Amino acid sequence: MSLIDEKWEILFEKYSIESRIKQDGLFYITADQIREVKEPRLMTKFDTRESLPSVFEGRLGILPVTRGSYVIGEFDLYEDFPEFRTDIKQITGAKIPEYLETIDINDVRSEAGAINIMSIAAIIDDFLGEENMLQTVSGRMGSGVFSFKVKGFSPGVEHTINVQNSQVEIDAGFENRNVFAIIEGKNVVHSNFLIRQLYYPYRLWEGKISKAIRPVFMIYSNNIFRLLEYRFADTGCYNSIEFVQEKKYSLEDIDISMEDIVAAYKGTRIEPEPEVTFVQADSFDKVISLVENLNDTPMTTAEIAELFGFKERQSDYYYNACKYLGLAEKAKDEEGTTRVYITPLGRQLLKMPYKARQLEYVKLIMKHRIFNEIFGLAIKCGEIPDKKYIAHRMRELNICSEKLLLRRASSVRGWLNWVLNLVNKNAS
Repeated sequence: MSLIDEKWEILFEKYSIESRIKQDGLFYITADQIREVKEPRLMTKFDTRESLPSVFEGRLGILPVTRGSYVIGEFDLYEDFPEFRTDIKQITGAKIPEYLETIDINDVRSEAGAINIMSIAAIIDDFLGEENMLQTVSGRMGSGVFSFKVKGFSPGVEHTINVQNSQVEIDAGFENRNVFAIIEGKNVVHSNFLIRQLYYPYRLWEGKISKAIRPVFMIYSNNIFRLLEYRFADTGCYNSIEFVQEKKYSLEDIDISMEDIVAAYKGTRIEPEPEVTFVQADSFDKVISLVENLNDTPMTTAEIAELFGFKERQSDYYYNACKYLGLAEKAKDEEGTTRVYITPLGRQLLKMPYKARQLEYVKLIMKHRIFNEIFGLAIKCGEIPDKKYIAHRMRELNICSEKLLLRRASSVRGWLNWVLNLVNKNAS
């Protein structure tokens, strides 16, 4: 149990929050009450479903309603990001002016930096099909006054929430003659997101301006800009969010062909398995994202959990995945705290151009027999074998215990899907 989990258990017990919600449907709590156990900002930042405290039991959520108060109830607050889609596998090339000497595209360490480069390269213009989009707002501001309905998980459960000058933070707002685009940026890969990050800014500006408002989520990882546009079909309904479009951009050479991947596979020699727990981390994009963030600073597993919205157990899964590839290690710092550090191999890899870096990731994966063999079968058969077959082969190789076979086989399929999705449609 994390420290945040423990602190919320204290608050639930002290204020009988669960019974009050069962009785009244909602429970309002002040920042001062939360501050009795820990800083409210840390106690209320749950950007993903997985980051919610255990005591919320996956059915409760928390929303700010004023600058100093929050409401807890049965709220469905999160939206899944789209998974791999064949129609958006293609990555679009973009460029920044050659005369700009102060920008290093291999050293973008923040959401603000990524948004700045996205603007310079006119990526936002291309994505929205607009011209001359200029950044006009960013930072913290008051939400204004508005009301909305939010659905719960149980049939028929719906609550009306009244917001009065809650604090809203906008990473960037871009405007031209026709539209205003709200940008929420992340440099960490998640599986889902908190709708409030788009909805509250949308409601703030919907009440102030007459132009069409286009909410956009931007994820910058692996030197790729992933942009996803959403809309709210019903302004007064939090859960009316709808996915509109997605597109990916790169400032580098992104033409990777199947021949490139097969050459990397055939040129890799299988090595003995390392003495580390076999991978249980389905998303290779999150593995890459962890390596990138470790390049900035070493982290404890608790800090990794906070960054990604994981439970600490999941942090270990993704650390073990990085260690399995030789990209991360644990060590104690000068104060005796165990932290996860990027390895020299990891730093070297992140300095490579996009195409070379992806193919190096492929080689690191293919050094391991189970991945090498299953990928070879995928090439021959035209598709990746199912989890049942992969688990059968893992059993023969004595990779892990029987009860873990199917879960670990899922990670093998996930990583090999990532490899195959490297192929860009423009590549020959």
